Order: sequence, then structure tokens, then C-alpha cells
Amino acid sequence: MSLEAVIDPVTPASGDAYIALLGRSTWALVNAYHAVLHEKGLRPERVVIVTEEPYAQEASIAAEAIGTVSEGYGFAPAIETEILPEADFVRAGQTIRSLAGDLIRQGFDVAIDITSGRKVTVAGALIAVSVAGLDIRHIYYLAMKNTDDVAKPYMMIPRQIQQIRDIMEDAGARE
Repeated sequence: MSLEAVIDPVTPASGDAYIALLGRSTWALVNAYHAVLHEKGLRPERVVIVTEEPYAQEASIAAEAIGTVSEGYGFAPAIETEILPEADFVRAGQTIRSLAGDLIRQGFDVAIDITSGRKVTVAGALIAVSVAGLDIRHIYYLAMKNTDDVAKPYMMIPRQIQQIRDIMEDAGARE
């Protein structure tokens, strides 16, 4: 019996979109995404990987990995990438605010994953969406107690050193 016979791939009808900020660590982005699927049950219809020019090549690797992880959970989101200029706080904020706003207007509940993002991109994104008053449903961060030997698949990292956090949930914004 093939895996396809056990889990039929479907395009989710969840109404969720997931914006993942990619910095220096592709593993951090992919593992945070895997943790969100595994522990939070999110099944996004759309995934957008946002990164800066120096990390553009890693974005295609991350997109392929996101597709593979999603397939393992029986669905296939639309995956796209957005490349930003390096260290441009204002442009990062404008781009992510526009992207999140467009997704919300299209009826999506938007989640942003900041785990792998560089500080300039994360700060630009969070300030811009906050000032714009956008209804971001989740802000995910995969917290690691240490970073020794974590450049490997999510399921191979001991559970006791990692925890997926939803900053919106932790702040009491979603009850």
C-alpha cells in the first residue's frame, strides 16, 4: 500500500496563510513550520517565504522543504517567495504589511513566523503590521533552549529543548 492510499493529498480549505521570515537558517524556518503543523494543527492554503537578497538561494530550498513537510501532512499549499533588499527596515515593513493586508482582504487568517528572520526584517514586519492595525492571528516562534546540534529535521531534535510559541496567544490576544 502506498502512502498516497493512506493520506490523500488535498489543498486545505482552512482559510489560513503563513508568512515565514527567512534569515540565516533554513533549518529554523522549516522546523518552525513543521512544529506549527504538528503541534498547532495549522494547515495553510498559502505560504509566503520572505527573505533578503543574500538569502534568496536558500528561499527555494526552504520552499521545496515546506512542500515536502506539507505533503507529509496530506496537503499542498501554494508556496511563493518574496525577496527584499538587504537590511532595509522600511522596505521590509512595507512589503510585509502590504502582503499581510492583501491576504487578509482575500479572506485569509494570517500567521507570521519570525523564527528564522533577521532582526531588521522581524522588527520591520511587526512594527508595520501593528501600526497598520492588521489582524494577525498568530506570530510563531520556535524557541530553543540551546542551539547545539539543531540543524536537522524537527522530529530529530529532542522535544525538551524546543517549544513552539504563539506570541499572540501568549499575550492573551486570542482566547
